[in-house]
Amino acid sequence: MADDLKVAGFKSSELISSLGSVFESFSPAEKTSQIKKTNGVFEIVVKKPQGPSPAAPEAIWTIDLKKAGKVTKGRTPAGTKADVTITMDDETFVDLASGKLNGQKAFMSGKLKTKGNIMLATKLDGLLKGAKAKL
Repeated sequence: MADDLKVAGFKSSELISSLGSVFESFSPAEKTSQIKKTNGVFEIVVKKPQGPSPAAPEAIWTIDLKKAGKVTKGRTPAGTKADVTITMDDETFVDLASGKLNGQKAFMSGKLKTKGNIMLATKLDGLLKGAKAKL
């Protein structure tokens, strides 16, 4: 299941795939706890810089920690609304997930943009760190 989350050419897709695997491995109690703790739907838009071309390709994933407790590839499914959309480039996501970059610093420096509930966006750091610990 987690392999269908991968997008060729994006380093971040490996990390998202791992995150999906972690969510799949959760017991029902762990999943319920994570949903209760986070209570939000993240839409992650990762752009890949492509030189001078104005249209950089992008990959989009949805992390539903409001109802389903899973990661899907693509925009938020119909009937579900993203509480926050987070946009960044591939390298920034990799740095965030590895702990090299703090989400707040990425936001303040313009490397990470949010649309929607900015307070929910602050939970992404903890979510990535928690998933990394489970790997």
